[in-house]
Amino acid sequence: MTKVSMSTKLNVSADRVWSLIGGFNALPDWHPAIEKSELEEEGQMRRLSLAGGGTVIEKLERINENERTYSYSIVDSPLPLANYTAILKVTEDEDGCTVDWSSQFDPAGGTEGEAADVVRGIYQAGFDNLKKMFGAG
Repeated sequence: MTKVSMSTKLNVSADRVWSLIGGFNALPDWHPAIEKSELEEEGQMRRLSLAGGGTVIEKLERINENERTYSYSIVDSPLPLANYTAILKVTEDEDGCTVDWSSQFDPAGGTEGEAADVVRGIYQAGFDNLKKMFGAG
């Protein structure tokens, strides 16, 4: 199983960042690769429309508003990944907050390195946009 874990610091409060990214349907609000998110199955599934085409279906596994974290898994995707589960978390710190995004998965249709690079690219694109929106920490 391959693991990827990345984080970024932002110099705004954790609550402010969580209010933007903490909703399971909020990815289009902050991630440039996601054009649209539609909730299904009473909010437990999301259908993401990718910029440039393609659809990813993800399942909400757990959400904890007090801890500012949620975990999810990919049910269906064009990405070279299988058995993907991830956690998104926002933690308050002295100078603002840290956003952590981590996952584990098996590569599918490519090497472990290629799959990890895809995931790192997705996370970095989201972090870069959050830094534009809130300013770097």
